[in-house]
Amino acid sequence: MSRVSKRTVFLTSIFATAISFFTLGLTGARRGEAAAQASYEATLAAIRSEVKSQLGKGLDDAWPAGTAGYLAGKTSASARAEMVATIKEELKSEMGLIPLQLLRDRRSSFVELYSYDNFGKTNYGTAGYLGGGYFITVKHAVVALPQDDGGSDGRKIVSVKIVYRGKEVAAKVVDTGDADAEVHSGDWAIIKTAELDLPALSTDTAYAYDFADPIFRLGNDYSKGIILSSGYVGQRTANGLVTCLTDGHPGVSGGGVLDQRGNLVGIPVGRMQGDYRFSFILPLRPEMLRKVPGQPAASPATAIAANVIPR
Repeated sequence: MSRVSKRTVFLTSIFATAISFFTLGLTGARRGEAAAQASYEATLAAIRSEVKSQLGKGLDDAWPAGTAGYLAGKTSASARAEMVATIKEELKSEMGLIPLQLLRDRRSSFVELYSYDNFGKTNYGTAGYLGGGYFITVKHAVVALPQDDGGSDGRKIVSVKIVYRGKEVAAKVVDTGDADAEVHSGDWAIIKTAELDLPALSTDTAYAYDFADPIFRLGNDYSKGIILSSGYVGQRTANGLVTCLTDGHPGVSGGGVLDQRGNLVGIPVGRMQGDYRFSFILPLRPEMLRKVPGQPAASPATAIAANVIPR
């Protein structure tokens, strides 16, 4: 019995010691957690205090402002007018806007064009006024071009007229490009009437035609009068034209392509078969204006590069 009692006492002692160490470890861990929690809460309190103090700085100099862009009592009339003007200019640049009055003025520089052939048929197009009785248009509207096979069916244009204040006025062809087919880099013509009371277009022969530039087209759509359409520049073609995304309805050939400043930079000459929204522009070149007084003349180098010899 004494041996059993000694073994029991020994095991009980070991068990008691183990419980004591476990209790001490658990107590230490809880104390460590409590200390860490206290440190975290102290740090969080310090951060909250710092944020609160920073948010409070400068509030005396601040005022509420709605997103409608009105700043009550804090912006002078001149500063506000300057801001509005700046925003308008940015919108014009980014969206390709032209003042409506400018577009209305430019519209009056274009006229309906009609040509009559020896077969009794009538063609219609558009012409843009350059001043002094001179108009620019497309060659295929005022000259009978060869047929697709290169032959001729005997067709000739016998009369060219423009519509001025509701009446037809006779015009004569004074210069043309070298086109022998439609939608060609030489598909342009200059016609002349008596001097008319129309605003002359400002021309720009150096327009870059950068991709996606906004442009404006005015033309005699379907012989229904001068109608405005807007679009965007595509890319230059191998034959010297420029593609664009703008209406190419029948009758707009010879009309005007304007840049954002309202300058004449080209003329519509055709469209893609079956797609009226994909059309072709003939960029304005100095040699097109060589017979128009007061317009820039083509230099010999420019004329040779374009396969055009001044005459």
